Amino acid sequence: MSDKQFNIAIVGLGFGAEFIPIHQAHPNANLVAVCRRNEEEMNKVADEFGIEKRYTDYDELLKDPEIDAVHINSPIPDHAPQSLKALRAGKHVMCTVPMATTIEEC
Repeated sequence: MSDKQFNIAIVGLGFGAEFIPIHQAHPNANLVAVCRRNEEEMNKVADEFGIEKRYTDYDELLKDPEIDAVHINSPIPDHAPQSLKALRAGKHVMCTVPMATTIEEC
């Protein structure tokens, strides 16, 4: 197993918040940021788990050079466009299923 640490951001904190303890417990994961459009709800979750970096704008998150990977848990119609944006920004991507809803989105 590699000793490399990956700096991860979770996008979408409804169901996505369930993954925070998993990332925080993994020896190769460093959860550095969260992203959610609703700032008040995002702050509740981020405060609960001690996460300092917070974004309401996904494009701003992708500009952060500290972030190596994003874990996408946003609404299903956003999965494909957000995954592709992250890949184009040079980020690794984890995405809850489905990744896309049509062949054309892939």
